[in-house]
Amino acid sequence: MTMDLAVDNNLLSLALRVGGFKSKKETINVALKEFVEKHKQFEIIELFGQLPCDDDYDYKEGRK
Repeated sequence: MTMDLAVDNNLLSLALRVGGFKSKKETINVALKEFVEKHKQFEIIELFGQLPCDDDYDYKEGRK
């Protein structure tokens, strides 16, 4: 998808340099992917303590 965006050039240049990317497109795509993954992790973290425990689960058995 092609679109025009007003992006902070200083921030984009810094991200490009720090990330070692070859293009602005690659920089933005990686940044968006990391943003989505991070927020998905937050959703998982919110589930901690809310799911029922399986008292019969044997983690040692799963290692065999």
